[in-house]
Amino acid sequence: MYQLDRTKQTITIEGKTYSSDIFLGENLPESVSHSEFHNDLLLFLNDWFSDSPTIKVQTSGSTGIPKEMFVEKSKMMQSAQLTCSFLGLKKGDSALLCMSLDYIAGKMVAVRALVAELDLYPVLPSGNPLKNIHKEFSFAAMIPLQVFNSLQSDTEKKRLSNIKNLIIGGGSIDPQIEEAVKDFPHKVYSTYGMTETLSHIALRRLNGKEASDHYYPFDSVTLSLSEDNALIIDAPLVSNERLYTNDIVEIYEDKSFRIIGRKDNIINSGGVKIQIEEIEALLRPALKNGFAITSLPDPKFGEIVVLATEKEIDKNIISNLLPVYFIPKKIIKVSKIPLTETGKINRAALKQLVLSELRNPK
Repeated sequence: MYQLDRTKQTITIEGKTYSSDIFLGENLPESVSHSEFHNDLLLFLNDWFSDSPTIKVQTSGSTGIPKEMFVEKSKMMQSAQLTCSFLGLKKGDSALLCMSLDYIAGKMVAVRALVAELDLYPVLPSGNPLKNIHKEFSFAAMIPLQVFNSLQSDTEKKRLSNIKNLIIGGGSIDPQIEEAVKDFPHKVYSTYGMTETLSHIALRRLNGKEASDHYYPFDSVTLSLSEDNALIIDAPLVSNERLYTNDIVEIYEDKSFRIIGRKDNIINSGGVKIQIEEIEALLRPALKNGFAITSLPDPKFGEIVVLATEKEIDKNIISNLLPVYFIPKKIIKVSKIPLTETGKINRAALKQLVLSELRNPK
């Protein structure tokens, strides 16, 4: 059912099927290279069909400097098979590729197309990938920012709702998005994974009767907790090593789990450990978007909670929404909350921005 032999794989792009030898030659087909992003896909396929057993990817850099790593192509195909099997994707199904091929998420969309013989439609990555698209897709993967933007237009929202299998990854799902997609007629999932797991190893249904706030791992994945309740992943099909994450989670008897926040996003203020994501979740109903929580060093408390915001905020609203020890000691206005290319809050850049604003107030 799935093609895991790279020497026998073909790729279908916008209805036309190409053999692997085309991408290894010097004269690439003009029908495929008619845009810069199509050319990015060609370069990826050239790399994919090369003799090398590995391929280079880079992490998103949401908590620090992005790093490069080499991953096994055989493991990427195993990951693709897990997803395609779970979603029931089959030969000829259409797949939208609208994420950068620099990162594992975009690469894995292409690999799924190779493994399951999907019909791949490359669309230049942007905040509104469905703006000029009239085709209905069997499968698409997007980051939360792309989904949020698509929901702002009735036309794009309709196109989004027509995707048979939509997976959303690369960041937490805002309650606004969950509310907007809950009545979509087709399957919508939030995914959990990272570069080291070659995309996701667990999914959470966002709509329909199966909607849940728990992530359910693939059957081949075993989860456990470290002493500080951080998630440990054993996923032999996609990684040769046990993976120790910074994600604080709760694991349940049915093997599902719920994410509390990141270990490196804990603020220790006066001996009280505060999870950044918990504060943001409490503020989100009132502040919507354009804000983030960070911290600053403090001689008295060690660290203090800081709210960075793109708009002026009524401090009374903040006080009414938060427990006393969650209330930010400082509120700092910034021009823009820094995001990574995959739409996550860039925590490292945010902290530097807040420090800069304090040193050079406008």
